[in-house]
Amino acid sequence: MRAHIDRFFANGPGDTDGLRGALAEGRFAAGDIIAIIGKTEGNGGRNDFSRELAVRALADELAEPLGLSRDAVLDRVIFSFSGGTEGVVSPHYLVVWRTGIRPSRPVGPKRLAVAAGRTRPFMVPEVGRRPMIEETARVVRQLMAAARVAPADVHMVQIKGAILPGGEHDGRNNMVYSRAASALGVGVALGEFDTGDLSDETVARDFSLFSRVASTSAKPGLLRSEIILFGNSPYWEGDLLAAHEVMDDMVDLAAVGRLLSSLGLGDRLPLPQAASDRLAAVFAKAEADPRMLLRGRRHTMLTDDDVQDMRYARCVVGAVLAAATGDPACYVSTRAEHHGPLGGGPVVAIARVGEATR
Repeated sequence: MRAHIDRFFANGPGDTDGLRGALAEGRFAAGDIIAIIGKTEGNGGRNDFSRELAVRALADELAEPLGLSRDAVLDRVIFSFSGGTEGVVSPHYLVVWRTGIRPSRPVGPKRLAVAAGRTRPFMVPEVGRRPMIEETARVVRQLMAAARVAPADVHMVQIKGAILPGGEHDGRNNMVYSRAASALGVGVALGEFDTGDLSDETVARDFSLFSRVASTSAKPGLLRSEIILFGNSPYWEGDLLAAHEVMDDMVDLAAVGRLLSSLGLGDRLPLPQAASDRLAAVFAKAEADPRMLLRGRRHTMLTDDDVQDMRYARCVVGAVLAAATGDPACYVSTRAEHHGPLGGGPVVAIARVGEATR
């Protein structure tokens, strides 16, 4: 089994030229695609329709080669899009696909492994509460087993959390609590913290509990959470390897440096062009520190009525990553409840490490 990632740049949310061209050239088959993850230039808020436009356009592109309706494509392939490319972040999308058969024994050094799945449908009273945490954890464990990835080798769990229609009366059926419960579910599955005192009241309150590898957002109208797991496994082959670090705050360049160095890209920042070219994907979660401080200095991101704090966070972290890697095509998502320490968040990179294992 081998995991692949192809990156395409978009001239607008509905631009599918990259995917169409790759399919026409035979670079990969539509049936091998398990997920498409991308950044669009909307505002990242509830009225950001650039995400929906991108998903519809890409699903339509896959409908004919798969011989499926758009709705059937959406049931088969997980589309995870994040709005907001403030500052230098370049709109792009990543096609995640896999080939081969799963071997019964290790085939070599650890290489990138991917798996995708969905939770069962939730009910409104479950969103943002313990049932959502537990079901998320169950599916994450299931994906680890399917991909043969040990907990210590999981480097990112990308989740689009459910927000049920018709549940506006429930104070937890929203983006904050869906993101938070999903992140805690990842932490439970990976044993990242003691779950003895975990309860409904923990969600979006006790931020001493967090995951170092979760990357969650939420989508109104979604009945089931959609989950993509990235890790490394000796049962997979290829030339891709994943790693993660945690940024303690939005300008934690040292954490980014440690991440890139761990992938054998060197200790020099910005990366030399040859090292930058080996990057297949870079992801980060970001938020403006709710304590209103950054390195002991007061920040105004949460009190500025002209620019929303999410847009500041994406802009700042995107600039830090682009400066470090030499490439503005990074996936930066906000906000980050239970993702790393307050004001910080996980940062993940996937890089090519050399010749593919045959």
